[in-house]
Amino acid sequence: MAIRSLLRLAPLALAIHVPKNLGYGALAALVGGETMGIPLPGESALIVAGILANHGHLKIELVIAIAAAAAIVGDNVGFWIGRRGGRWLLELKGPLAHHRARALERGEEIFQRHGGKTVFFGRWFAGLRIASAWLAGVNRMRWPTFIFYNAAGGIAWATSVGLLAYYAGHSADTLLSTLGIAGLAGIAVGITVLVVWRRRRRREQAALKADPSSPALEADPSSPGIDNEGR
Repeated sequence: MAIRSLLRLAPLALAIHVPKNLGYGALAALVGGETMGIPLPGESALIVAGILANHGHLKIELVIAIAAAAAIVGDNVGFWIGRRGGRWLLELKGPLAHHRARALERGEEIFQRHGGKTVFFGRWFAGLRIASAWLAGVNRMRWPTFIFYNAAGGIAWATSVGLLAYYAGHSADTLLSTLGIAGLAGIAVGITVLVVWRRRRRREQAALKADPSSPALEADPSSPGIDNEGR
C-alpha cells in the first residue's frame, strides 16, 4: 500500500510548496481524522509530508512525531466512540441489519483471538486503519491493552512510513526528472491494474473451490468425480 501510494503521490509532493505550519496541521488533522473512523487519506498525507521533508520543506522528526501522536489520539477517540455507542449503532433495526449483526459477530471472534495484533498491524491496512480502534471499543477490549498496542502501532507506523517516504524522496525526484509525471502515472496505473487483476483471479479461484457445480469445473473432463463418455 505505501509503495503504490509513493508512486501516485511523488509527483504531487514534489510539485507543491506547503507552508510549514499548514503542512503540520494538515498532517495532524488527516491522520487523526482517519484513525477516528473518518475515511480520510491519513497515510497519503504522511507520505507526502515525508517526501516534502526530504526536500527541506518540513522536518522529518516533527512529521513522524505529529503523525504518531495524531494516530494515537485519533484511535483513542475512535475507541471510546465505539465503546459508548458503536454496538448500539450496529444493532439498530433497519437496512443491512443482518449484515451489521454478522459484522459484529465476526468482529467479536477476531478480537477475542487476535485483538492486540489487529490493533497493531491494522495500522498498515487502509480499511483496518479506519475501523480497528472503533471495533476494539465495540468489542469491549480492555483500554490498557488497547493503548499499549495502539501506541506501539502508531509509533511504528509513523516511523516506518515516514522514513520510507523520506528516503524515497530523492529517488522520487530522480524518477520524476527521468520519466516525467506521465511516466510515473503510467507506472501507477499499471500497478493498480495488476493488483485488481490478481484480486479478481483470487475471487474466481475461491468461487470455483466453494462451488463444485461451477460451469468451469463441469466443463473440465479431468475434474474428479465427473465421468467421461466411454469410460
